[in-house]
Amino acid sequence: MVPHLVTALTGPINELEQRVLDSTPAIERWFRLEWMEHTPPFYSAVDIRNAGFKLAPVDTNLFPGGWNNLTKEMLPLAVQAAQAAIEKICPEARNLLVIPENHSKNTFYLANIAQLVRIFHMAGLNVRVGSIDPAIKSPKKIELPNGETVCLEPVVRSKRRLGLKNFDPCTILLNNELSAGTPGILEDLHEQYLLPPLHAGWSVRRKSNHLHSYEELSKRFGKLLGIDPWLINPIYARAEGVDFAEGRGIDVLTSHVDAVLTKVRRKYKEYGINEKPFVIVKGHTGSDGPGVITVHDAKEVEGLVGKPRAAASTKAAAARALRGPGEVIVQEGVLTNERVHNGVAEPVVYMMDRYVVGGFYRVHAERAPDENLKSPGASFVPLAFSESAHLPQPGAKPGASAPNRFYMYGVVGRLAMVAASYEMEATDPDAEIYE
Repeated sequence: MVPHLVTALTGPINELEQRVLDSTPAIERWFRLEWMEHTPPFYSAVDIRNAGFKLAPVDTNLFPGGWNNLTKEMLPLAVQAAQAAIEKICPEARNLLVIPENHSKNTFYLANIAQLVRIFHMAGLNVRVGSIDPAIKSPKKIELPNGETVCLEPVVRSKRRLGLKNFDPCTILLNNELSAGTPGILEDLHEQYLLPPLHAGWSVRRKSNHLHSYEELSKRFGKLLGIDPWLINPIYARAEGVDFAEGRGIDVLTSHVDAVLTKVRRKYKEYGINEKPFVIVKGHTGSDGPGVITVHDAKEVEGLVGKPRAAASTKAAAARALRGPGEVIVQEGVLTNERVHNGVAEPVVYMMDRYVVGGFYRVHAERAPDENLKSPGASFVPLAFSESAHLPQPGAKPGASAPNRFYMYGVVGRLAMVAASYEMEATDPDAEIYE
């Protein structure tokens, strides 16, 4: 069973949900047409926040970990999607090499790698795990708490190909977001498919590109449904030249925080929403993690500079976690009114190719509805499907059943996935430019 959620289902989200369900044929046709013109990311995961009056994506990951949080019931969906994705890219594929992150001591992360190996093995491929960590000089078997093992093998690079000893893959799957930069060993592979491409890594990718693509798509999608795009799109701004350690660019950041809060207040007034607006300040690159700060008033920005004091210490520590001087994103904060086991929760939707394959709730008992849940202490509650419960139920009362809820999550997750497709096309260094 899907966990019971104490969710605010009154107000515009009810109308939005009904509008989405009534528009299912138009929505699915819209997605089909998009995928005729654009290539979906190989896989992705989207964090979604449901405020009761608004449903929006807040983070899109193109190198998703956490596949081990998907239930056995979801595996057939993932396997089918994997088969479809591989068939499009390399129909004659036999061997797949998975490149993980270098933190080989994290058994939770390695359980995610084991699940990816299982999915692609069931999709009909020989799958091995190749590490680009210089510390891995010979095959290393690691026991996982669930009894499984993962074998990390050192990669072998020839002039034009990457593989393992006696293992030559046609396709290489990156589960490494390349935050520290693009290693030369992965460059200039002209005879193999590298998925996702290198420019999807955080050494190249910028959140503002994704947010811009999503904003444009939400306008078109809002027009299709006859809704205000704000109901599915957080307002955002980009602040440049910010350095919390040195106290530079703080006036610029303060001004952007104030501007976004003002816009959100207007929307809250328009919809009669009796909540306190807030913004999230976060890095321009990297998955949302420790460097995410909740700000309710522009005056709070000053407290993020220098050495932390008392109550401000947690936020100041988060400010220091933002990577060095540069750009930060100021994004409208979206409350979460979802609860699982009395903990604040947010859904995470997993996709492969163009298909939604499952998801789970990220739950944090010690966080407030306006705070980042991707922090130590979070737990994960799988979305378990009963029968074909991931399908919508036309005619059902909005919010009355989990299927409707999950269909909504899937629509918003796929919108973010289309935005990622646009983003990748716009930032592709090898794209042909026509004058």
